[in-house]
Amino acid sequence: MSEADAVRRAREPATVETLARGLGALGVLPGMTLLVHSSLSALGWVSGGPVAVIEALTRALGPGGTLVMPAFSAEYSEPAYWTDPPVPEAWWGTIRSSMPPFDPKATPTRGVGRVAECFRSLPGVLRSAHPKVSFAARGPLASRIAGDHPLDFGLGPRSPLGSLYGMGAHVLLLGVGHARNTSLHLAEHLWGGMREIEDGAPLPRGWTTYRDFDLRMDDFGEIGEAFGAPAGRVACAEARLFPQRAIVDFAAAWMAGNR
Repeated sequence: MSEADAVRRAREPATVETLARGLGALGVLPGMTLLVHSSLSALGWVSGGPVAVIEALTRALGPGGTLVMPAFSAEYSEPAYWTDPPVPEAWWGTIRSSMPPFDPKATPTRGVGRVAECFRSLPGVLRSAHPKVSFAARGPLASRIAGDHPLDFGLGPRSPLGSLYGMGAHVLLLGVGHARNTSLHLAEHLWGGMREIEDGAPLPRGWTTYRDFDLRMDDFGEIGEAFGAPAGRVACAEARLFPQRAIVDFAAAWMAGNR
């Protein structure tokens, strides 16, 4: 969506104040640990752009809350598995040998939106060290969430997603649907029906392989619809807030019966 489209959709500009009020009305409370997936354009026209959205989330959570966002960099992975777009097999060796090493401070995100890309570079934000599926966190629990991210099974029980599950965190879908709900990948690990693969990424020590599952997301929308989290609105965006543990447990049981 273009900026002109966002202006046409909005009755008035969204501001830090109006966004914070909308988040509070949705149920975001001070002290929460909150994993956010977002679309800036879905909010309409925001005065201050992604910085304003982050400030509104920070205000809604208060000093005792912890804000978490995905900081994925999908291209830092085994090129043999790339599909969007695929690359010729003749390129794979060159990609593995030439891609700069993953750097949590410098490597940009991909596919997680402008808000998450802005958030990962802000002062006080800790980004985990996984080259493909890192998370960024700021707040009292940031180091517990993003401080130790194992290379193997990067969205599994020992990952930041697993830490959030153990903390009783909440998930906020802000202008996006369950297709962007990364916590459903944790459900895949708990279900246990996935095929194991060998992935890889460029690290400072060179190209490094690790174990993962061949994850999928084609049924995430169906799972989310079956879960039935009620929708509210923040600015122009449809928004859903729910406990992460509830949807992960629901999804793992759903997968056991439907996949």
